[in-house]
Amino acid sequence: MSPVPPKRIVFPHRAFTVAEARANGVTDKRLRARDLTTPFHGLRLRAGWEDGLPPAMVFEERCRALAQTLPPEAAFSHATAAALHRLPLPTELQNSPLHVTVPRGRRAPHRHGVVGHQATLSPGDVDARFGFGATTPERTWCDLAAVLALAPLVAIGDRLIHRSLPRTDLARLALAVGNHGSGRGARLLARALPMLDDGSESPMESWQRVTIILAGLPTPVTNYEVYDDRGVFVARVDLAYPALKISMDYEGDHHRTDKKQWRRDIARFRRLKTMGWDAKRYTADDLTAPDEFIADLAASIRARS
Repeated sequence: MSPVPPKRIVFPHRAFTVAEARANGVTDKRLRARDLTTPFHGLRLRAGWEDGLPPAMVFEERCRALAQTLPPEAAFSHATAAALHRLPLPTELQNSPLHVTVPRGRRAPHRHGVVGHQATLSPGDVDARFGFGATTPERTWCDLAAVLALAPLVAIGDRLIHRSLPRTDLARLALAVGNHGSGRGARLLARALPMLDDGSESPMESWQRVTIILAGLPTPVTNYEVYDDRGVFVARVDLAYPALKISMDYEGDHHRTDKKQWRRDIARFRRLKTMGWDAKRYTADDLTAPDEFIADLAASIRARS
């Protein structure tokens, strides 16, 4: 006897609420079937829906599913909004629960996998580009000041205003900081705002620049292009003091594991040295324990000033 085929799913291409299913004649027994999964309490999705999808799309679809249970004025916020806007979150926030903010006076959602917030939320704070509410890049940056340290906050701000693909600009961030008032993170925002740089191209560059500034050293130029005496391009360095011919480049693991990149790096630094540059290289260890790197950089600045 051939097996009985599973009954069809009423909404095979999206998440649906239990109430929605019941209204369409779906029984509770069918809602407990193995070909359905429960992303959040009161919701169902076709099992295996995420197979083959990139992580960013899976994350967005989880938000879209939860949005069906939220009041219309709610907005995803904090680390969740940052992930939706593709901002460089620190590792400890990358797998956090979904954060949702509702206006004051409304009950914040509380369920497994969700963190609810109550806050002043004006229409200008909400971005509808995803098909559901999420805080704007500017409001998201202000909210993150309550949970981030200075360096990662500056790194996210740098990404927001980066000249090649800006999500916003300094004027709009300054306005958002002003509207934020004296809430949590206000002092950190006031410190971070003047440190932002639209030329920084990676979180590590931003972190190192902040480390240098906090050590009391001059603010370096970001992504400086070096040319030889004939005007031939030599290198583009992460950070530099051009007048002193001091450069700094972050060496991620790919610089070590990619043979072609490793050889290019050696040739590039050799050319810089030949031209009289003090070409420094730093790694993630220099960001977590920067004292030795800062002392060496300070000594080079004194020697070349």
